[in-house]
Amino acid sequence: MRYLRRKLVFYLIAAWAAITVNFAVPRLMPGNPVDGLLRRMEQAGGGAMTPETRHSIELLLGYSGEQPWWQQYLGYLGSLVRGDLGVSVTYFPSSVSQVMAQSLPWTVVLIGASTLLAFLLGIGLGVLAGWRRGTWLDSILPATTFLAAIPYFWLALILVFVFGLTLGLVPVTGGYDLNLQVGLNGPFLGSALYHALLPALTIVISSVAGWLMGMRNMMVSTMAEDYVLTAEAKGLRPRRIMLTYAARNAVIPSITGFAISLGFVVSGALVTEVVFSYPGVGFALLQAVQANDYPLMQGIFLVITLAVLGANFLVDLLHAVIDPRTRHSG
Repeated sequence: MRYLRRKLVFYLIAAWAAITVNFAVPRLMPGNPVDGLLRRMEQAGGGAMTPETRHSIELLLGYSGEQPWWQQYLGYLGSLVRGDLGVSVTYFPSSVSQVMAQSLPWTVVLIGASTLLAFLLGIGLGVLAGWRRGTWLDSILPATTFLAAIPYFWLALILVFVFGLTLGLVPVTGGYDLNLQVGLNGPFLGSALYHALLPALTIVISSVAGWLMGMRNMMVSTMAEDYVLTAEAKGLRPRRIMLTYAARNAVIPSITGFAISLGFVVSGALVTEVVFSYPGVGFALLQAVQANDYPLMQGIFLVITLAVLGANFLVDLLHAVIDPRTRHSG
């Protein structure tokens, strides 16, 4: 219980610090979201806006150039307690919660599924490469490392050019066919899966090498342990030794890394989503930055922060279960 209380206090302080930074950083950026929204309304035919209209928009967005920062900060904390993330400038008059509800599922499904696939593929290949070290399986390591070294956006552009523009096998932009009705129906789900193939392939190719290399090195290290040598001396089947004795212990660091990486799933792969114009959190964040949309940026950063902190907290609890000695450390 003492270990749990200590961790809870630590992560609550970290969450408060992250929320404070989340409030301050957008306001340090140049530009004013109120002016941007007023210009947009004027261009839409609303005419010149009165001072009363400007004041109303400032209250709506939670931003006022005349209001002290500490008052804005207290108002921001109060809104968070009520679950009010504000109104988005980019998608006005939609609220930040509505925008997040529309974009978050796309990112969670795409990035989550791609991360899980890359993890399973990398762990599986790493187990085999570590077990058969020195054989032809080791020859795949340079290739995967080379692919991992290619920047996300460059790999995405290559795949777009080859599979989308040259071969015409898959669509290169969007998340689904706009002619279809959004919902849990066969045509829409099939179209969403079809549009997600290329972004998912980009993420898997870029991520699989890290899991493969880490698992392969841990397998090589674990193979030298006494309990593995004892299992071999007993004459156990090689498959059982590989899976039950070697891989089971070698995969623990990778599971920890995978749990942490899940916390970053909600942040999306920003560059990948931008290249493919995929309607996820990363693409929404880019739109918010371009429009100085403070409420939307703060909402996205808040969700990312809480997800990462939550994932790290679960990893700490997992460590305490796996290794009881950590409960008494520090």
